Amino acid sequence: MSDFKFIDLFAGVGGIRIPFDELGGSCVFTSEFDKFSQLTYAANFGETPQGDITLISEKEIPNHDLLLAGFPCQAFSQAGLKKGFKETRGTLFFDIARILDYKKPKAFLLENVKGLRGHDKGKTFKTIIATLNELGYETLESKVLNAKHFGLPQNRERIFIIGFKKHVNFQFPEPLNTPTRLGNILQKRVKDKYTISDKMWTGHQLRKEKHAKKGYGFGYSMFDRDSEYTSTISARYYKDGSEILIKQKGKNPRRLTPREACRLQGFPEDFVIPVSDAQAYKQFGNAVPVSLIREIAKQIVIHL
Repeated sequence: MSDFKFIDLFAGVGGIRIPFDELGGSCVFTSEFDKFSQLTYAANFGETPQGDITLISEKEIPNHDLLLAGFPCQAFSQAGLKKGFKETRGTLFFDIARILDYKKPKAFLLENVKGLRGHDKGKTFKTIIATLNELGYETLESKVLNAKHFGLPQNRERIFIIGFKKHVNFQFPEPLNTPTRLGNILQKRVKDKYTISDKMWTGHQLRKEKHAKKGYGFGYSMFDRDSEYTSTISARYYKDGSEILIKQKGKNPRRLTPREACRLQGFPEDFVIPVSDAQAYKQFGNAVPVSLIREIAKQIVIHL
């Protein structure tokens, strides 16, 4: 693969970066606001990301071929007034737009929650696409892809938006549909501290019952080694581990360990976790499915 330069914005713990490193890219700039994520990033990539992107001038950012960003989803305050660039001010998407406008990289990859498409009755997504068009990106493609179709035992849908300055025939990767099994990522021996207490287990069951009566599906879901995949791990997993619980013989179910959460997102086995369990759950809950990004990255690099 050819050598190309990229930047990593809203970098989290570097999940989007890993496949582009593997494909011969060099990361020339990275930004991440959260200090605990910065620690994990530094432990794995040997560099500490710069902080708040809203305080960094686009002029200070090195030239690059590709911009990567898993940005937070926010409403645009003036949505519906005048489509495009001006409307994105005051949101974190604006920071992506101003960097694209000034640096004009050949391509970008943006990642967000599936709900971005319907956010604010679809206005948010329309504004994003209008802005990217306005900035001169001729090829614009977006698609919702699911981690479970790309070899990970997790049902996690995310939207990806890809743009190229010139016209290219970009194709999103086809699902690999490799069989998945939760047992492949579960640890053999797990400390007792991951087994949930009687009090918490009772609480979980009562809450689920209450929601079921109201017709909601909220609450925990139970999985075992033979489950094909889990539900989506969220950044709130550390609060009570309520969405994904693992069955155990003869005792209360347990939550995932941080290493299992790391594997569930497709991070490499030697990925260092230097933070507390609570921070680790939050970081992996916010991360991107690395195995899925790897397939997208291969398609992007062909056209760079």
